[in-house]
Amino acid sequence: MQAKQDQLISELRAMGHVIVAYSGGTDSAYLAWAAKQALGDGAIAVTADSASIPESHKRDAEAFALQFGIRHEYVATNEFDNPDYAKNGPDRCFHCKDELFAVLEAFGRERGIGHIVYGVNRDDLGDYRPGQRAAKVHEVESPLVTAGLTKAEIRELSRIAGLPTWDRPAAACLSSRIPYGTPVTIQNVKQVELGEEEMKALGFRQFRTRFHGEIVRIEIAREELPRAMSLEMADRMTAIFKRLGYKYVALDLEGYRQGSLNEVLSIAIGPAGKK
Repeated sequence: MQAKQDQLISELRAMGHVIVAYSGGTDSAYLAWAAKQALGDGAIAVTADSASIPESHKRDAEAFALQFGIRHEYVATNEFDNPDYAKNGPDRCFHCKDELFAVLEAFGRERGIGHIVYGVNRDDLGDYRPGQRAAKVHEVESPLVTAGLTKAEIRELSRIAGLPTWDRPAAACLSSRIPYGTPVTIQNVKQVELGEEEMKALGFRQFRTRFHGEIVRIEIAREELPRAMSLEMADRMTAIFKRLGYKYVALDLEGYRQGSLNEVLSIAIGPAGKK
């Protein structure tokens, strides 16, 4: 792992100046920290100021950058204005990252910075992630992949470095809670955000609240499910989500799993890539 980290820092140092696409999650925080080690103030962590990113995540990203002396700025992105994004097809993530990387390119031109990096890791390469196609279009670099770093290794190296993000639960943009084909709006992602903040307040750590119109489907990590399956907790969650405008509140008995909304794509397309 140390050799991989040394390779990562060496690669970043060779870039001279770099923009890190920075959400504040485990991977991008580690990458921003590594860029700081390599380049000092030659590295800028840039966060999208978008309705699809929870306000609490933005606050956490700011706090991390301040703690480790990382230059940090926001850029406004307008993916919700793009009909191809708002219609929420299976390529939604492409349009989101296409907007982000285009904005970061303009940001870099203004400051004379030609390198943009993002926090995709080796484990991400096997999942359905249209955003990686946008990275190729915009020639955004993925030094964590080049260094061969896995998610587990990034967490362990983050822990060794004393980064508080080392055990942060997996996160994704709020639009990922909306099923493909259901239009994504600022209103429904904010409804999701409010529900997830309430779940945090109840003490749950790894979960998703999936938006299905009048129904909210709550996924909770299996180790936390027993606590969710009491009548008292059911009443509390029901009260919260009905207050937010849902008519029905459902607890998913399979528990939390990353990319569960991609399961319908697997059924529709099949293992051979045919419908």
